[in-house]
Amino acid sequence: MKKRQARVIANYLPQFHPIPENDEWWGKGFTEWTNVAKARPLFRGHYQPHIPADLGFYDLRLPEVREAQAALAREAGIEGFCYWHYWFGGGQRLLERPFQEVLASGQPDFPFCLGWANHDWTNKTWTRRAAFSPEKILMKQTYSEEDYVLHFRALLGAFRDKRYLTVDGKPLFMIFEPKRIPDVKAFIAIWRELAQQNGLPGLHLVGAQSNVSFRSADGQVQLPRLDEAQSLYQAILDMGFDAVNSRGITRAEVAVKGRLNRFVRRTWDRFFNVSLLDRYRYDQIVRHMFVPEDRWENVYPTLVSNWDRSPRCGRKAAIYVNSTPQHFETALCKALDLVRDKPFEQRILFVQSWNEWGEGNHLEPDLRHGRAYLDVLAKHVWAAGPAAEAAGR
Repeated sequence: MKKRQARVIANYLPQFHPIPENDEWWGKGFTEWTNVAKARPLFRGHYQPHIPADLGFYDLRLPEVREAQAALAREAGIEGFCYWHYWFGGGQRLLERPFQEVLASGQPDFPFCLGWANHDWTNKTWTRRAAFSPEKILMKQTYSEEDYVLHFRALLGAFRDKRYLTVDGKPLFMIFEPKRIPDVKAFIAIWRELAQQNGLPGLHLVGAQSNVSFRSADGQVQLPRLDEAQSLYQAILDMGFDAVNSRGITRAEVAVKGRLNRFVRRTWDRFFNVSLLDRYRYDQIVRHMFVPEDRWENVYPTLVSNWDRSPRCGRKAAIYVNSTPQHFETALCKALDLVRDKPFEQRILFVQSWNEWGEGNHLEPDLRHGRAYLDVLAKHVWAAGPAAEAAGR
């Protein structure tokens, strides 16, 4: 039996099927494929559009698509998917159908966990809004203690599913923006108590956190520092989270172009509605993506295969160029080195993402690279010899 030398979890976007809300806000039949198919190169050598290969322009309402995705991921050594979960309070959900069908049907027989994307949806969530148009909230994220109970109960069946990913037996639940929860310690306390009351061995709660910040601890705007990961990660742990999902692309961009670059670009965009093309070389980003604190046992780094949000937001996007399977291999090896000395249960790497086609970061095969990114994963994630015996899986 093949063994893994790391637990690779791929973030999974469930947006590839129409829903009434997207029909109303973006146009009849809108899905992420709408953005992907209309993307065009913005400069010489810009790789757009990304056209899917093996799976085609799929619809996630089809179970055979979900089975094919799981088969590709399993072969590449990915342990499971982290489905993005959109819960807005009061039982309001969006894009829940693919996961709910996976849960109800028991298929595919492939591990999963949930990541709560706890942010508002606005008129720029999936596409760039018109010039000078005000930002409008389409779906507001709300919080209350009553809703924390409702939310937990809605997910209890998933937590009890034999496929649900765990750390030391405890279901892993990731929160994208933990600092947005106004009473996060109360949220954590309620969920831990409910887990105990319902016979779960506990919860393994993970808060996502960039390793740089443009705001100080008291909320004041500041120039980011490249050496502040320790305090940023510790702040998440001090809230009561069990672990941090660290994210390094913002730090890498700052390191490559300097601390003032983003302020200048935001100012031009906000006050003059002028979007300056923001290009980075992926191989340079890789050099600065990770920090020594990513070696902490309770920090789970994020690996990015590429980044290009131009299908969603045009010239406002940060665009990485020169992403190749070879450069991705370099990034993967760096990430694996960060986690190799951790206990296997916590030897976790998140990959951003399995299928974020509108952000240019996907492992699913496209016409340019085919399965090459998946082949790189398979080459390095499947362990051999003593490393496999130590992994125990």
